[in-house]
Amino acid sequence: MVYSTSCLILPLALIFLYFILISSLADPTPTTLNVLSYGAKPDGTKDTTKAFLAAWDVACASANPTTIIVPTGRFLVGNIVFQGNKCKQAPISIRIAGSIVAPGDFRVIASSEHWISFEDVTDVSIYGGILDAQGASLWECKNNGGHNCPTGAKSLGFSGSNNININGLTSINSQKFHIVIGKSNNVNIDGVKVSADANSPNTDGIHVDSSHSVHITNSRIATGDDCISIGPGSTSVFIQNIKCGPGHGISIGSLGRVEEEQGVDNVTVSDVDFTGTDNGVRIKTWGKNSKSFAKNIVFQHINMKMVKNPIIIDQHYCLDKPCPKQESGVKVSNVRYEDIRGTSNTEMAVLLDCSKEEPCTGIVMNNVNLVSVNRPAQATCDNANGSAKDVVPFAPCLRTEIITI
Repeated sequence: MVYSTSCLILPLALIFLYFILISSLADPTPTTLNVLSYGAKPDGTKDTTKAFLAAWDVACASANPTTIIVPTGRFLVGNIVFQGNKCKQAPISIRIAGSIVAPGDFRVIASSEHWISFEDVTDVSIYGGILDAQGASLWECKNNGGHNCPTGAKSLGFSGSNNININGLTSINSQKFHIVIGKSNNVNIDGVKVSADANSPNTDGIHVDSSHSVHITNSRIATGDDCISIGPGSTSVFIQNIKCGPGHGISIGSLGRVEEEQGVDNVTVSDVDFTGTDNGVRIKTWGKNSKSFAKNIVFQHINMKMVKNPIIIDQHYCLDKPCPKQESGVKVSNVRYEDIRGTSNTEMAVLLDCSKEEPCTGIVMNNVNLVSVNRPAQATCDNANGSAKDVVPFAPCLRTEIITI
């Protein structure tokens, strides 16, 4: 029997169309989604919150890696939560060419903990763009002693998340903290810029809390509070090549506000320039009973320029009124200061104010050279034990530890 060529072409064509149909039904989502296609307007006046959520829902349902595009322009967004617990966990990238702005009335977003929040997401990356929380009016309310001022919203938060990348993002004028990483793992923050006025209250640049394996690199942070703060339960945090100032420096803590609290372990802060900050490298713990700790900390290759407290451990930190006036129960141990130099804006270049109840142990200072403008630099060490080498011009004040074998 002889079959014609046309008889063979039709079945093959049907088979080909069948596989295309099956593939489209399995995942009809395009790899790139533009928020304009979901109704977003780049005019800075129309609320585009629903459009952003619609694009997220489509990306979340995709089994393939998806990129959400936020083009040039200004996109007005209110409180928004990107949920990941129902996602198929394919990587999602958000590429921002323009600006995302909060409403001009600070009370619109101030009632929520975060302005923009990602919860329980995996493999999410944010590239570029500007977040403008327009927080100046709330700062003014707080600084003028307004009793009806809300606490304010943190600009960008990740919680319960894994494998997060934030690259090249700019955050300005946050109402409260700019970027918050909470209960998350494997987070990389690189090349970010954070900016808020020096008198803006509680506008920490990057806050890490209860998270593991967090890398913060190649960033410039100027704000009214800590450039970077590391809270309880954080482990394996690496900070490198940061320019900090104005602000309150880089802080571990505060720790020990409550008795049952996780500690901080394995933190490295390296290659940082502090300019005009209230503090340089700081560990702060509440003067209260606590089972918390801070251990295995390294501060190295650091330059100070007119910093009020270049090196400080404050174990009597307290904002309560009245303060309990107790000794801190937080154990501070194995802290290394190495290759730190520059100028102090006050006479006291090194202040190690440790707890009588839990003295600091394993404090090592090596190659520390801090000078105070127009006066000799001083160091004060209370209940601090360790060793010092090549620490000038002030005499080492650490109590030498006796090691027994």
